[in-house]
Amino acid sequence: VQLQASGGGLVQAGGSLRLSCAASGIIFSIDTMGWYRQPPGKQRELVAHIARGSTTAYADSVKGRFAISRDNAKNTVDLQMNSLNPEDTAVYYCNARVRQGLLGTPFKYWGQGTQVTVSS
Repeated sequence: VQLQASGGGLVQAGGSLRLSCAASGIIFSIDTMGWYRQPPGKQRELVAHIARGSTTAYADSVKGRFAISRDNAKNTVDLQMNSLNPEDTAVYYCNARVRQGLLGTPFKYWGQGTQVTVSS
């Protein structure tokens, strides 16, 4: 299973970016999908995640600004980021808990990371 993330870049404070992540390979189903980020010099942290039934959860720091969505038919997860500020600067990683069979144990896979830089 591979996760391919895209959509990062450089944006001014107050701007918007949309990240996308597509999972491919042997996939029976995907449970939770999510986005994490790792700011410079800090640990990786959860940004948002979404269950297969579309229940979502967000870090307090992004509530009201970011929106996560998924397309179960395409095995994709997106993160719409609005009102960006310099504190959002980080490498963003997508992940997915994938089942490769009906009775398979779900395993968490990670994307390669995409850089988001917000200038003040």
